[in-house]
Amino acid sequence: MNTNNSAQLFDEAKTYFPGGVSSPVRAFKSVIGPPLFIKKGKGCFIYDEDDNAFVDYCGSWGPLILGHADERVISAVSAALQNGTSFGTPTKYENILGKLILGNHRYIEKLRFVSSGTEAVMSAIRLARGYTKKNKIIKFEGCYHGHSDSLLVKAGSGLVTLGETSSLGIPPAFANETIVVALDDEEAIREAISKYKNEIACIIIEPVPANNGLLLQRKEYLQFLRTITQENNILLIFDEVISGFRIGFEGAAGYYNIHPDIITFGKIIGGGLPVGAYGARKEIMQYISPDGGVYQAGTLSGNPLSVSAGIAQLTACLSENFYTELERKTKLLANLVNKFTFENNISVNILFLGAIFWISFSDNCIIRRADQIEADKMEKFKYFHYELLRQGIYIGPSGYEVCFVSEAHTDAILTQTAEKICRVLHTIFDNQYVFKD
Repeated sequence: MNTNNSAQLFDEAKTYFPGGVSSPVRAFKSVIGPPLFIKKGKGCFIYDEDDNAFVDYCGSWGPLILGHADERVISAVSAALQNGTSFGTPTKYENILGKLILGNHRYIEKLRFVSSGTEAVMSAIRLARGYTKKNKIIKFEGCYHGHSDSLLVKAGSGLVTLGETSSLGIPPAFANETIVVALDDEEAIREAISKYKNEIACIIIEPVPANNGLLLQRKEYLQFLRTITQENNILLIFDEVISGFRIGFEGAAGYYNIHPDIITFGKIIGGGLPVGAYGARKEIMQYISPDGGVYQAGTLSGNPLSVSAGIAQLTACLSENFYTELERKTKLLANLVNKFTFENNISVNILFLGAIFWISFSDNCIIRRADQIEADKMEKFKYFHYELLRQGIYIGPSGYEVCFVSEAHTDAILTQTAEKICRVLHTIFDNQYVFKD
């Protein structure tokens, strides 16, 4: 596979940007070869600067649920573009998208548009603190909520621990307001609430943790979080930047029929353009400025291009059987691969929920916690990723990242993908395999 143009562009980019990229995972540090510079996408395919074509299961990390350059989205953005790119004022398209979302989502009554998932979560945390007049938050090891200071923390030692900074530049005092516990551990939550009973503003969780593998949670555990937060005057935040509008229009809240206090969303509501949102019941949202004293603002919030794309995409997502068909397709791919790995005694499983799947290098069919991931087996992923690229399949450049199926993936393409995945797995798990660049 020729990647000369991508390699040259990467060398040039390193003279302009830290690590040569605008987001760390793009640097291909965990895999082999230079990062691919993509010049276009159409349907379920992307094309790099060397004219290699790939079936794409990254989909800009999830939001392209209709596929690349979907005509409905492109037409909506093109029409909006004729009138301008940004005004810093309200537009009627915000009303249209807001009504579309709130009219089809039982778990929020008002929402606020922002420009990214990170901004949505950061704002939701501030709202929870302003509403409860309390400062500490509980998050979970293995859940990622963006790169704001309060959330970019890791667990220390012990059952319940105050967070430790996981990035330079974060004052320890900020991290000390974040309590980190393990997923799927009810006792840890009880202990944390007992220890910091009147200090905790909220518990935040990815109800479908999908940033560190796919750590599928028990409904009973999520319901436990709902119950114990209500009993202790703590808000429950569902971070649905990935799962929102992806496993169903109402996301994980609808899938599990659990009503959190605040929900955050990401770029899926803008067809892949920069956008995010957070929503809650009216009683909580009235604390947001200008109605209340919790300040949050953004010049590009509700940008007309992003909002127009969102109207087109989410309207398509509301079509009959849209989500059941996506789940059927994902199950088709997963079952074909899992049957092969089981029959050939290969320690790989595809775990999935809705149209999200994760290629897990493990014998375990269910993994609920980050510490259950067999990190030593991840060494093979870099060879898996490289050989898949040679087969014309693109997935995220990390063994901990999930993959996504879009409306544009056909049964034939999914079947071919499964065959290629099986072929590559057979190759790299063969004791005679030798990597050849």
